[in-house]
Amino acid sequence: MKLLQLFAFLSIGLSCSQTQDNFKIIAKLPDEIKEASACEISSKSPLIWTIEDSHNENLLFGFNEKSELIRKIRITNVENRDWEDLSSDDEGNIYIGDFGNNDNDRQDLAIYKIKASDLDKDEAKAESIIRFYYPEQTEFPPKKKDRIFDVESFFIYNNKFYLFTKNRSSKFDGTTVLYEVDNTPNQKLVAKKIGSFVTCDQFNHCAVTSADISPNKDKVAILSSDKVWIFTRWKGDNFFSGKVEKTELNHHTQKEGLCFRDENTILITDEGGKKQTGNLYELKLNQKQENF
Repeated sequence: MKLLQLFAFLSIGLSCSQTQDNFKIIAKLPDEIKEASACEISSKSPLIWTIEDSHNENLLFGFNEKSELIRKIRITNVENRDWEDLSSDDEGNIYIGDFGNNDNDRQDLAIYKIKASDLDKDEAKAESIIRFYYPEQTEFPPKKKDRIFDVESFFIYNNKFYLFTKNRSSKFDGTTVLYEVDNTPNQKLVAKKIGSFVTCDQFNHCAVTSADISPNKDKVAILSSDKVWIFTRWKGDNFFSGKVEKTELNHHTQKEGLCFRDENTILITDEGGKKQTGNLYELKLNQKQENF
């Protein structure tokens, strides 16, 4: 029995060591970026892109892995109500998710399209605005136990947007809900509920803060402050219907941005503080992860 316990302990230790070996800081974020809320790579740009969330300017930042801020684009025709995540399509256009909803009281949720051809400019306009709402929400805000309509995570897939909710209910249970929104501007669209997934039951470790789909469209990743979940082999557009693997980063910070650099490499950003910037991290997926 003692031998079995020792073997189990050593196995757990080895697993944790492998996970940490796969995760590392590769750069500081540029000094000007204090509250990085996203991470995205466009096929039409060599830069890594991010934004800052509520109460910050309408700026799209492009930087490199040398911590150099290369591009700062002011988006002139929309406001930063609460920008939370970025995505890009196959043509390299970038989409800004203005759907942060901490108090669950917003009725102006939107996604802004920035053309790939504008990514080398200092100013740009959102070419289109996609507006949407959740049909399940009838009160603004709802009762505290029903506050499940905040979102910090999305990506585009087959010309539709997929949003993952950040659960802010008074009895947090780790549930994130997957919604689908059509990429159709100039009308207010219904967000279609696709499925749900339970991460874990501690808000500070389990609330979902960013998401992305891999270049080959066969992996979906969602992020929390110290974990990444990878979904594969799903059916249709319910990414929660297939296999899921969890990576413990063993590193707790305010991580709010995640994007695939390639099929087996994920980049992650976190927020800094008043006296320091955040970091850019790299996570390799080619070692053993924890199966659910």
